[in-house]
Amino acid sequence: MRRLPLPLALGLVALLLGAALLAPWIAPHDPAATDLARRLLPPSAAHWLGTDHLGRDLLSRLLWGARASFGAVAAILALVLALGCAVGMLAGMLGGVVDAVLMRLCDAFMTVPTLVLALFMIGALGTGLGNVVVAIALSHWAWYARLVRGLTLSLRQRDHILAARVAGLSRLAILRRHVLPALAGQLAVLASLDLGHWMLHLAGLSFLGLGVAPPAPEWGIMINDARPFFRSAPMLVLLPGAAILLTVLAFNLLGDALRDRLDPALREHAH
Repeated sequence: MRRLPLPLALGLVALLLGAALLAPWIAPHDPAATDLARRLLPPSAAHWLGTDHLGRDLLSRLLWGARASFGAVAAILALVLALGCAVGMLAGMLGGVVDAVLMRLCDAFMTVPTLVLALFMIGALGTGLGNVVVAIALSHWAWYARLVRGLTLSLRQRDHILAARVAGLSRLAILRRHVLPALAGQLAVLASLDLGHWMLHLAGLSFLGLGVAPPAPEWGIMINDARPFFRSAPMLVLLPGAAILLTVLAFNLLGDALRDRLDPALREHAH
């Protein structure tokens, strides 16, 4: 099946990311400003998507919600990559007892479903967006550590790595100059496919009241707040749900396009 070309996938993600970054300048109203006299208004020139049950502008809340969601997902990505790469490369380069201990630790994290593990972490750390970010990252890093460890094991016997060791380069220098750049493509594909998954986790945990606290705008919180008004004003639920759906779809399309571009086996099969 023909997938979306990489430039178009990148453009869609860039459009969503741009809307999130520019929210302070393009949002027409203060997302937290309430006006009960204007509650549940339909779309109009003053409020393009209408208002919610507290009279807050829905478009402004969607834009600021994108900012919160993208920022949290970026933080999750940074934590997962940092922890996964550090553990995976350490295990792959040192081997022996260090490798065995670190991989058993990964196995322990991988045996528990990620959402259950995230809920456990939130129970230990407490609620709040920062703790939700840490919890999601801690429930996903082990897959990255496994991937990085396997790739590091395959790379460390390559001729250029052996030559670097003979030349006297330290293990840290070898990892930085030779191993990490070789891992970048595989990590980019895996991360782009996981971004939508993390977005769903984030929205779901916020929906449960464990992440962003009201009245801060965030898509999961917006859906939770709008539940009592689903029959009378269904757009309050449907619009943030559509924003989550579109974002997850954009990330998945980007992941598929990157995989097609960076995976040699897939390119050969396509030809």
